[in-house]
This record gives sequence, structure tokens and C-alpha cells, in this order.
Amino acid sequence: MAEEQERQAAWTALNAAIVACRKCPRLVAWREEVARVKRRAYQDWDYWGKPVPGFGDPDARVLVVGLAPGAHGANRTGRMFTGDGSGEFLYAALYRAGFANQPQAYHREDGLRLKDMFITAVCRCVPPQNKPTTEELRQCLPYLLRELDLLPNVRVVVTLGRIAFDWTLRAYRQRGYAIPRLTFAHGAVYSLGKGLPWLVASYHPSRQNTQTGRLTPAMFDAVWRKVRELAYRDGPAAGPNTFTPSSDREHSHEGDTGDA
Repeated sequence: MAEEQERQAAWTALNAAIVACRKCPRLVAWREEVARVKRRAYQDWDYWGKPVPGFGDPDARVLVVGLAPGAHGANRTGRMFTGDGSGEFLYAALYRAGFANQPQAYHREDGLRLKDMFITAVCRCVPPQNKPTTEELRQCLPYLLRELDLLPNVRVVVTLGRIAFDWTLRAYRQRGYAIPRLTFAHGAVYSLGKGLPWLVASYHPSRQNTQTGRLTPAMFDAVWRKVRELAYRDGPAAGPNTFTPSSDREHSHEGDTGDA
């Protein structure tokens, strides 16, 4: 009981630190301007306008890492992938895969719950043009590292887009793990080494990808089926790196625009 209370206190402290963060002046100015000006459709909303903490099951077997909050999605609602097109596509897929109790995500009090899954991002503030700088990503990295500390049951890390892929790998390397150079591609599956989670790469569910057919519901569902298989497989990930390329690998560098 005491251990669980300590972990809950650690989560509370981490989330408070994230929400209060003002390390990056460009991001602070932009997130607050977006929250002040608002989109016409959301003029009645009281925008969140702050860094967005992670969301989900603290006993998660699966960690999902996105890019950053969407300007009128998570920056408005205060919850990852909530209130925009990326979230509509993501949570519908997670519902079909059995990780979410409902296919919609509208606001923080909509009843959405995740089972065995936690969702976060490598950048906690909405960046102008969905493009955080290297320094801004570096400032956010300690928050991801702390979340990894507080998620001891994670067996699979799913990265949505190349930036999330690269910075998740950087987090593990910063911890001292000798992970070789890996290639981002939709559908790629890597073993990071004995005792470490599997790494699964996917295109980001941004509208740029979903409305052009680069990422279809069938492609996304295939990712989550593989994730379930790995998450509930007996024993930790181990053995040599494995790789399953997507059919359109030549586009593997794309897919980072969009929300969270």
C-alpha cells in the first residue's frame, strides 16, 4: 500500500511539474496565443493552453509516444489526442483493439479509459507548424524519462511518427542502453534488447496521413494487432533486432505532422 501511494504521489508531482513548465519561451508564447485567439468553432471553450501530461493506465503494458499536442486538440482539451482528427482516428483504432473503453475522445471528463496503455508525447506544448526545435525536444526529454521510470510494466513502446521514434530511442540511449541505429518505417518492429520493451513504429494518425491514404484504418489496425500480440506474449522481449517493413517504406520519413 505504501509503495502504491508513493507511486501515485510521484505521478502527481510529475504531472504538476509538466503542467507548470515554462522552459521554452517560443512554445509558451504560441500555446497561450492559440488558447487566447481560439478557433471559431471553439469560441465557447476555455482552452487548456498549458503543457499536456500523459494519460492512461499506470500499470500499462503498452506506451504510446506521439509528437506534441494539437493546437485545437490537446492544447484545447488538456488530454493527449483529445478533440481533433488525429484523436478520432487513434481512439477508434484503440477501441477496436481493446485498449480503450470507447471510440471517441471529446474532453477530459468524457469517460474515456485506457486499459494496459499509457499515451504521452515527446513535446508537451503545441509547437508552431507542429515543428518543435531540437532544443525544445531536449527540454521535454526528462519528462519522458520519468514516465518510463513510473511505468515498470511496459512491454511495448509504440512511436507515432519519426520524431517520436527518434526521441524515444534517444531516451533509452540516455539511460545507457547501447541501442544501434534503427530505421523508422511504418510497421517496423524492433527488439531493443533483453529486458527492454519491444519498439513498434507507425505513421502518425495526422489528417495529412489519414486523408491521403498513407495511413488507412486497416494499416493502423494491423499495428495494434501486433502490439497486442507482443504485449501479452509470455516473457520479456529478447533476441536479435527484428524488422517488418511496410509496403511503402520509401515514405518512412514522413508522417510527423498533425496532432500529439
